[in-house]
Amino acid sequence: MSIKKRAAAKAPLTVSAFLKGLEHPLKRDIEVVRKIILGVDATIEEGVKWNSLSFRTSDYFATVHLRSTEQVQLIFHTGAKVKATAKTGVGVEDPKGLCKWLAKDRCLVSLGAGRALTSNSGALKALVREWLKFV
Repeated sequence: MSIKKRAAAKAPLTVSAFLKGLEHPLKRDIEVVRKIILGVDATIEEGVKWNSLSFRTSDYFATVHLRSTEQVQLIFHTGAKVKATAKTGVGVEDPKGLCKWLAKDRCLVSLGAGRALTSNSGALKALVREWLKFV
C-alpha cells in the first residue's frame, strides 16, 4: 500500500460522513441533541471520537452513547486523560435527575426521545454550560 493510500485510510471520519452512514433508530433525535449542544457555546466543536459523535472545547467532554436505542444518552466526561476531577469530582446541578454517575468525573445522561427529549432540552443546555467549567 502506498504512503498516500495509508494516510487516506487513517484520515479521521468527518461528522457529516459519520451521520450520513449512521443507521440508528434515534438518528433524528441524535441530530436534535447535536444542534442543542452546538448551540450552547460558540467554542463547542464536534468530531468522531470513540466511534461516536463527540463534543469538545479544549478537550472532549460528551459522547453520544449509541448502544442505547430507546432513548438518547450521552456520556459526559472530562476527556481521554485522567485529570484532577477524577478524585475531586465534577459538581453540576441536575434538577431533572438526568445524570447517572459512573465515576466522580463521568456520568450517563439520559434524555429520552421525542417529546421527552424536547422537554429535557433546557436541562441539557444547563448541564453542558456547567460541565464546560470542568473541561
